[in-house]
Amino acid sequence: MVKVAVSGALGRMGKRILNIAHEDPQVRICGAIESPQNAQKYGDLGEALNDDRFKGILLSDNAEEILKNCDVLIEFANSTKAALEHTEKAVELGKKVVVGTTGFSKEELKKFEELAKRGTVLFSPNMSLGVNLLFRLVEIATRVLKDKDFDIEIGEIHHRFKKDAPSGTAMRLAEIVAKELGVDLEEAAVYGRKGHYERAKNDIGIMTFRGGDVVGEHTVYFFGFGERLELTHRATNRDIFAKGAVIAAKWIADKEPGKLYNMFDVLGL
Repeated sequence: MVKVAVSGALGRMGKRILNIAHEDPQVRICGAIESPQNAQKYGDLGEALNDDRFKGILLSDNAEEILKNCDVLIEFANSTKAALEHTEKAVELGKKVVVGTTGFSKEELKKFEELAKRGTVLFSPNMSLGVNLLFRLVEIATRVLKDKDFDIEIGEIHHRFKKDAPSGTAMRLAEIVAKELGVDLEEAAVYGRKGHYERAKNDIGIMTFRGGDVVGEHTVYFFGFGERLELTHRATNRDIFAKGAVIAAKWIADKEPGKLYNMFDVLGL
């Protein structure tokens, strides 16, 4: 039995993770972390959700209070600062962490790498099993086509309420493409286009669309002359991310520190 705490428990993803975790006989929810405003208003997860299944489970803004009773923290706080602080506290207490929060700066991501040397941390901008397979397929396709005169572009679509753009998943796809092309992403990335100029050979276009209730869609285009390859993942339900997070939490429960794990490790890719 893996004892799991969920950070960002009252958010869209947090609620789905709680539901998926509750249905898993190998998982027990031992606490939930939320903002001071929400935590102080309720204090009890069941009351906050108006759901008797979670009555008696502590809801708090005090990460240490929650973490001391759990094995693994599933981190989906809406704030990158809070997510990093919670992860650091978990590492100090010897707890395992699965981080699904997105929008981190390069400096913040480096801190996760440092924390992973001391603690057991898994970071993925997307917990979907299908998306992580997409990452590997894009890596292979780029490696095969990079010297075959193909242009590579990335498009992503999300609901109107998503705050970060481009999405963390789109940026991960761009990083994979840049690495396989042997180029610096900061120099190669083109975020939208305007004006009168020709596409540079190693440009990596990253286009963002926001609207309606789109859960998430990512496509990597490989444009050749006379043919085009498109690798697309469409999410139609947020449960795919919640299921992936719970699978990752169970997987990491017996893993040792020393490297920053990702979903490739979970899937054996």
